[in-house]
Amino acid sequence: MQARMKDVYKLASGGYQALQAMETFVTGSGVPRETLELVRLRVSQINGCGLCVDMHAREAREGGVTDERLWAVAAWREAPFYTDAERAALALAESVTRIADRPEGVEDEVWQEAAAQFDEPTLAALLMAIASINAWNRINVATRQIAGSFR
Repeated sequence: MQARMKDVYKLASGGYQALQAMETFVTGSGVPRETLELVRLRVSQINGCGLCVDMHAREAREGGVTDERLWAVAAWREAPFYTDAERAALALAESVTRIADRPEGVEDEVWQEAAAQFDEPTLAALLMAIASINAWNRINVATRQIAGSFR
């Protein structure tokens, strides 16, 4: 596999800086780091972004996420390793990522559970995190960025 563009982020440095500013906001927003990394990992799996799957699995592990939680994130509904808040965040992340798959967009029950688990500022930040990882994934998949190339 070869990247279609070697330095997409250098070529579009203003866009890169904007995405980095979003990451800075999200990191300081109060959404727990483990939740953010699990969401980033799951969205990246859905979108088939090898670079982000690799990066966020590593960052999650560095942030204290256990191997069993990393290995099971694709099957989080059937695994006992996640808190209610993490489950709500993962459900919301999947629903937002697959928004075009449903006529109603994000299902009411998914939204209501997320709203029950997170206060409004934290829920808003979680939505920004989901939007951000989807943007990163789309850029990386479109340009075929290689897993491990971020190191």
